[in-house]
Amino acid sequence: MIRVPFPSLRSCFLGTIAALALSAFSLVPLKAEAQVTAFKQAIAEAAWEDEGVAAFYRQSDYTPIWTGSGEADRQRRAALIDALSDTYVHALPESRYDVDGLLDSLTAARTTRDLGMLEVQLSQAFLKHARDVQNGILTPLKVDAGLVREVLYRDRTEQLTEFAASDPAAFIDTLPPQTREYRALMKARLKLERLVETGGWGPRVPGGALKPGHTGDAVVALRNRLQRMGYMGRSATRTYDAEMEKAVAGFQRAHGLEVDGVAGKGTIEEINVSVEKRLRAVLVAMERERWLNRDLGDRHVKVNLTDFHAKIVDHGSVTFQTRSVVGKNRPSHRSPEFSDTMEHMIINPSWHVPRSIITKEYLPALRNNPNAAGHLIITDSRGRRVDRSAVDFSQYSSRSFPFDMRQPPGARNALGRVKFMFPNKHNIYLHDTPQKALFKREVRAFSHGCIRLADPFDFAYELLSRQVADPKPYFHNILETGAETKVPLDEPLPVHLIYRTAFTTIDGRIEYRRDIYGRDGRIWDALVEAGVALNDVQG
Repeated sequence: MIRVPFPSLRSCFLGTIAALALSAFSLVPLKAEAQVTAFKQAIAEAAWEDEGVAAFYRQSDYTPIWTGSGEADRQRRAALIDALSDTYVHALPESRYDVDGLLDSLTAARTTRDLGMLEVQLSQAFLKHARDVQNGILTPLKVDAGLVREVLYRDRTEQLTEFAASDPAAFIDTLPPQTREYRALMKARLKLERLVETGGWGPRVPGGALKPGHTGDAVVALRNRLQRMGYMGRSATRTYDAEMEKAVAGFQRAHGLEVDGVAGKGTIEEINVSVEKRLRAVLVAMERERWLNRDLGDRHVKVNLTDFHAKIVDHGSVTFQTRSVVGKNRPSHRSPEFSDTMEHMIINPSWHVPRSIITKEYLPALRNNPNAAGHLIITDSRGRRVDRSAVDFSQYSSRSFPFDMRQPPGARNALGRVKFMFPNKHNIYLHDTPQKALFKREVRAFSHGCIRLADPFDFAYELLSRQVADPKPYFHNILETGAETKVPLDEPLPVHLIYRTAFTTIDGRIEYRRDIYGRDGRIWDALVEAGVALNDVQG
């Protein structure tokens, strides 16, 4: 196969080849009924295990969209080969699509049967690329148990039908996520690749913590690295001065660190992260953005687990945000990633203790002391309160324990004074907490999986502002009753729990966070197995 040095030039070259490849043989002269029947039989045979493709051709009475001699078919062939030859743009491996094999099939077609087989081959290649660039090349749950996100795949028959009725190049251009975030990640990826080629951010910063007033080679290394990263202007200083302190604070802000302008151990560790590792984070973020290729809602709640913040987003702008606490980095506690719809809040909630917590944390204590966890009410299957003194808890195992446990509403309730419900099978929700000190921590992974909010009342006011004239007194009038009260949301809003170690700000700046659960590492390993590589320049 002829190689062209730049992906865009190569794709144009191959697209031209594809457009011309069938010019010597097409269905135009194949008027005989036997030949038409052979063509249909070849399509049916090639697509018999692919119901989406088979249904498309049945509906169109086996009319070709790729292998005809008309201009429309030539444009589709060219647009497809262009797309498959330019997958580098989306950090997708060309090896997934066997462009060489497709071109060989295009030039080798000689019989009616060959054309029928080729017709299906091209449709399947188109659908594979469409799914990859729209929704990613990985299945989330196969990578990590916490990736319970439902990816919204397009119907294969409908996609072929729409493509056949559209301008082919324009249709293919609409397949990737049409979001500001995806475009910004693509730009960040190219910038990082250029940095990799030119030596990255320079030598690592040696030694331990650095702070204002320090001098020496380590300060120079810090200065040089901050300059290469774009946090500090040109300077010849060898002293940790006010300009460097400001630059360190800017770096800390962009990496979710405590902003104090001091290059402590944690800050130095993040400053020393290589360009290659940041590039991997961006490529993973692009795959994640493809998983989330859906309408997020004009108004929605977004929680980036790695960022430890919950936000309300209105038409692309953050109108409210608060610090959050997420699940501990333990297999049973890590917060999952999914989307659902918030329907109501509960003011003065009871805490119905999850079965896993009852059996793992409270049952062992009850075996030793029936009065343990006295703040919790034990109830039977009919909701009646159980007399602890009348129960021998030592006879029960985690499987046979027949009771439920509940903490009634109150200031010390584990859920605080309000919780926000988007009913889901994972039993995850947003809520208040009496443990306010945790919000002062830099890394806030302490819960059993639910999302705790630092400012839950303000969050409630913002949600209620769409349905009551004065939300604050409305909320507190209910709160002061002490009664558990369900307040429906007149306008339910989507909630998206995401996990991004690389993301961009509204002005396009890239920010990074720690991979607190190791999920991005596992995704990267899966991408590599699928053929993705750093700086995999095709040609």
